[in-house]
Amino acid sequence: MATTSDTPAPGPVRTCVGCRTKAAASELLRVVAGSDAEGRPALVPDPQHRAPGRGAHLHPTTECWRLAVRRRAFPRALRSEVPLAGAPVEDYLASRQHDQSESQQHRPETGAHSS
Repeated sequence: MATTSDTPAPGPVRTCVGCRTKAAASELLRVVAGSDAEGRPALVPDPQHRAPGRGAHLHPTTECWRLAVRRRAFPRALRSEVPLAGAPVEDYLASRQHDQSESQQHRPETGAHSS
C-alpha cells in the first residue's frame, strides 16, 4: 500500500519562495507584481491563480512570508527591477489568519466549540 509521501500531489507542483519546499500549487498562494491602492508597484496576492504574468508561490503563512522577504526572493522570482511594496500580501495573510482563527473557534459541521 502506498503512503501519501509516495504519491505525487494532485495537479502542478510549485516551490515556496519562502521555505523552498515543494507543494501542490493549490496549497500555495500565488503572488504577482502589480500595484497597490495608490498605484505604486507592489506584490499582489492572486489566490485564484488567474492574474496574468509571472507569479511566485508562497505557503500562505507569516513564517514563509518573512523568510521570502528576508531572502529577497520576490524580486528574483518575479524578475522585477523595481522595489515592490509588500503591504497587499501582508494584509491578505493577516485577514486569512484572522478568518482561520475565527473558524477554528466554532466548527459548524459538528456544532462543537474548540477550547
